[in-house]
Amino acid sequence: MIFFSRDLGIDLGTSNVLIYAAGKGVVLREPAVIALDKNTGKVLQVGAAARNMLGRTPGNVVAIHPMQDGVISDYELTAKMLTEFIKRVVKHAIVKPRMIISVPSGITEVEERAVIQAAMEAGARRVYLIEEPLAAALGAQMDITAAEGKMVVDIGGGTTDVGVLTMNGLAQSASIKTAGMEFDDAIIKYVRKRHGLVIGANTAEEIKIGIGSVWQRPNDLTMEVKGRDLKTGLARSIVMSSDETMEALKRPARSIVDEVLGVLEQTSPELVADIAKNGIVLTGGASQLYGMDKLLQERTEMRCMIADDADSCVAYGCGKSLSWMNHMQEGTINIARRRLLKE
Repeated sequence: MIFFSRDLGIDLGTSNVLIYAAGKGVVLREPAVIALDKNTGKVLQVGAAARNMLGRTPGNVVAIHPMQDGVISDYELTAKMLTEFIKRVVKHAIVKPRMIISVPSGITEVEERAVIQAAMEAGARRVYLIEEPLAAALGAQMDITAAEGKMVVDIGGGTTDVGVLTMNGLAQSASIKTAGMEFDDAIIKYVRKRHGLVIGANTAEEIKIGIGSVWQRPNDLTMEVKGRDLKTGLARSIVMSSDETMEALKRPARSIVDEVLGVLEQTSPELVADIAKNGIVLTGGASQLYGMDKLLQERTEMRCMIADDADSCVAYGCGKSLSWMNHMQEGTINIARRRLLKE
């Protein structure tokens, strides 16, 4: 428990929320899910406990992701979820913390404002925003200070953010709403169409993590999948293979590859040459999907590598930027387009 206020770096993702406390490291890692009573508005659970309720709640209880595609879809629920998470790490703090929160590179001013206001309502003293490619690069220990091009591809839960970095700033960036949860949806649709079986998001994620592939594995893996028969409505199980997941995930994987190629096409030849020399760094939980690095390497003809602790890079980058705030070149940290809200 943190008794005195520490600055916080927050990876406010669609699938998960990670909180980094200055001097402590990552102190919270929870699913970005909130469950509440619709009749009273009372928060029942947040995080893992709420996630386990997805698809299992009675009529008066709803368990949802208040973040969609990397941005706030339900402001009130996002604020409530953040409040509960922050209470866990700064419950007895005397002074409210400053917060740096990661946001997709394509976020609008309205979406920025929603993040800032939600954080203020959750107990922030000041709120800063940092674009996810920058945070990911910092967390992956990439040197972005030199006049040399580096590329990071952050594949999270709701968005994939691609950034070309040089001299402490973004030279090119793009964000698309194709990422981990889109992979889950693709698996759900495939299983329904191919096997006539209805499965939920949690089961789809288990398939993705267990046998999901976008590249041919040396040995085909299999997994038993349980769901509801589309015709009879009864419980049924099937055996699904990793080769099948390649087919299921082909379209979203192609979208990510195309986005990376599109950013490279918009980047100056000098920076592209630098990237070819330095390689492309992959971060985010979904970057660890089997073969994602190999697929990108084949299509870009550039070396691709997955960062250490890839799913925590954005949180660590937010944390690293806490101590760099007053020393980094303007534009490195996007302080809400220079709009800083104070208490």
